[in-house]
Amino acid sequence: MSLAPRAVLVHRTTEYEELVAHHGTHGQAAFFLASRGRDIGEVAERHERTRRALAEVTSAIPLTWRQARLERADLDRFLFAPEDVVIVVGQDGLVANAAKYLSGQPVLGIDTEPGRNPGVLVRHRPRDTAELLAVAGASVDELTMVEAVADDTQRLVALNEIYLGAAGHQTARYRLGLEGDGGVVEAQASSGVLVGTGTGATGWLRSVWQERGGALRLPAPTENRLLWFVREAWPSPATGISLTAGELPAPARLRLTVESERLIAFGDGMESDAVELTWGQTVEVGVCRERLRLVG
Repeated sequence: MSLAPRAVLVHRTTEYEELVAHHGTHGQAAFFLASRGRDIGEVAERHERTRRALAEVTSAIPLTWRQARLERADLDRFLFAPEDVVIVVGQDGLVANAAKYLSGQPVLGIDTEPGRNPGVLVRHRPRDTAELLAVAGASVDELTMVEAVADDTQRLVALNEIYLGAAGHQTARYRLGLEGDGGVVEAQASSGVLVGTGTGATGWLRSVWQERGGALRLPAPTENRLLWFVREAWPSPATGISLTAGELPAPARLRLTVESERLIAFGDGMESDAVELTWGQTVEVGVCRERLRLVG
């Protein structure tokens, strides 16, 4: 007998909750904000709006379904099941945070603050939940993701982009090349390498693309193609700047061999969940075989 679907609600601690947890009371948090020219009323209102959205979404889940509730900080410790329907309640970035831990489960993005969030990934309102759950999985956009795989089997998956470089503001040193490019490899010193998807083209990747003049065509979110950019490559007798940007269609791979004591790779801005790489290690980056199945 098959299990009933499980609705997994993913949310994050609100700014108000973080402030009260840090300062101990509402009054102390209000005093702290007032000393910096802010009013706790606006923060508390946003908190209440989020709580109301969570309550409305919860009440729309069918009674025959199982339920689980998950805070963003616990994503890496939660075991998602094949029958799960993931409901992300919050910001666009929270969908990206959850995406790397999924394996084909449909994701429904609920926007708690329309007009404040871009709504690229949280496309729906709380009132739409019941109707969307009735057809979850039937109408989804399969968004392309990016992966980095190191030669020691470490693997990192991201929805928007993967950054490879030095922690902090140090110079990253490495050798860069493309599979199937005649063995062309270039030693580089730079601020790191950014590899992004069509979804990421609405964020960090787009800002770098604009700085480079927009010569490359940005990929669509469902397109099996990535863009990559080397940030601030430094020319010297030992390092070059001829390989600084390009397209990366599936199944091509961008290959980087570390020539620093320590480089890191992290996805979607989550530096706390980074892959660490040491001298001589190789990492390959390309289109991920998994897709984020986002309810349209």
